[in-house]
Amino acid sequence: MTDTAAPVTPAPVVLPEPLLRIGGRAVSARSGAQFSSINPANEEVVAEIACGGTDDIDAAVDAARDTFDSGAWSRMAGAERGRILSRAADLIEQHAPELSALETAEMGKLYADTVAGDIPAAAASFRHYAGWADKIAGEAMILPDVGPQHRFGFTLRQPLGVVGAITPWNNPTVVAAWKIAPALAAGCSVVVKPAEDASLAVLKLADLLAEAGVPDGAFNVVPGLGPEAGAALAAHQGIDKITFTGSPAVGKTITSLAGEKFRKVTLELGGKAPQLIFPDADLEASLPWIAMGNFYHQGQVCAAGTRVIVHESVADQVIEGLVEFARAAVIGDPFDAGTTQGTIVNRKQLDRILGYIEKGKSEGADLLTGGARVGEKGFFVQPTVFRGTNDLTIAREEIFGPVATVITFKTTEEAVRLANATQYGLNAFIFSQSLSTVHSVIPQLRVGTVWVNGWGVPDPALPWGGRDASGIGRELGRSGLEAFTEEKTVHLGY
Repeated sequence: MTDTAAPVTPAPVVLPEPLLRIGGRAVSARSGAQFSSINPANEEVVAEIACGGTDDIDAAVDAARDTFDSGAWSRMAGAERGRILSRAADLIEQHAPELSALETAEMGKLYADTVAGDIPAAAASFRHYAGWADKIAGEAMILPDVGPQHRFGFTLRQPLGVVGAITPWNNPTVVAAWKIAPALAAGCSVVVKPAEDASLAVLKLADLLAEAGVPDGAFNVVPGLGPEAGAALAAHQGIDKITFTGSPAVGKTITSLAGEKFRKVTLELGGKAPQLIFPDADLEASLPWIAMGNFYHQGQVCAAGTRVIVHESVADQVIEGLVEFARAAVIGDPFDAGTTQGTIVNRKQLDRILGYIEKGKSEGADLLTGGARVGEKGFFVQPTVFRGTNDLTIAREEIFGPVATVITFKTTEEAVRLANATQYGLNAFIFSQSLSTVHSVIPQLRVGTVWVNGWGVPDPALPWGGRDASGIGRELGRSGLEAFTEEKTVHLGY
């Protein structure tokens, strides 16, 4: 939640050239098509952006392949790649106000949250992987003799090749950085298809990477519509890996398209995270985190903890606190320093959230606060709190909006059962002052990440990803770097 005691003066919105970035050049879509980027706070057009299609994806992949095969980036000394990526991190930090303004204008996230959180986190990802670029190594060992022949074995880690990255609208710069930075550090070339609701910051990122010294063709951006540009990238014969963040439904399609050539795939998909609140939790310290887990960025976060699973002995206190946070929200212009909750990304998503709220009421959930659209212009919705059960649709399906469902439990065993009763497995929260409780529950949760007594942006030094409907593979950490390499084994006789 934004610290309104230290207001931030927003930067003006300065548009990058709204064209494709292919082979180091800003170019129009070959079809001449464009799409409108809409400001969700006032429903006005931010920019008309070139809308890439299949031909443009072909051109971008060709440029990436030519650069990769030439060795201009793939065979550059790791220390030099690291120097360039470190310079990119510096430029991202320097342009944080500009990048933040683009994100706020396109998808309604609070400017103060973006300039203080997402953009520094994107820079941190580039800086982290800059340090890895000259440390990508295999292993070596003496092998048993075969008859009179001595043997030595070693492995190499080599860049995969051309990576296709499809990024989401909710955290466009930081999630793009999670994919781009390790791929570039490994020596791969990259083609990004950003979300049509949030393309401008990624286009600006392309300009910054070029300024940092990334060679022409090593990084390309093709804005466009998912069913055409996204599908073309996922199915492209020239791609060696596809990395995608988005919905499970689209993830299934991408897996099918990529699987035709047995490409490597990393998917970071949806979530329905449980927040387990035990009787000994420090509620005064925990409630701000619990509320943030539901309402941060209007709940448009895959890691949002919208199933508040609380022990019955403290349920009333948690509900009272959560309702108080919801009612205290200042809903309005996300550029305004006094606003604590911005907009939903577009009308379709607003209608989806309102539909889930009606579904919750029709299924018998107890609406405690919120539940309505705010105003007639812009896509604003009240933070909403229900009390119900884990069987409700609003507790089972990812809403991607500020809608919390409070569910009570009696025993630790019941809490774990409720937490795991979901198709998702991205992350979970535990609030307890008992080390015994924390350490006994963590191994039982079927998730990729557990937050204890807090929440935040994933750190680039640690892996991030889920299981089941939450995805395949890991981003960030050493795992995220090695996912962009191919391991080759060598047996050497002498």
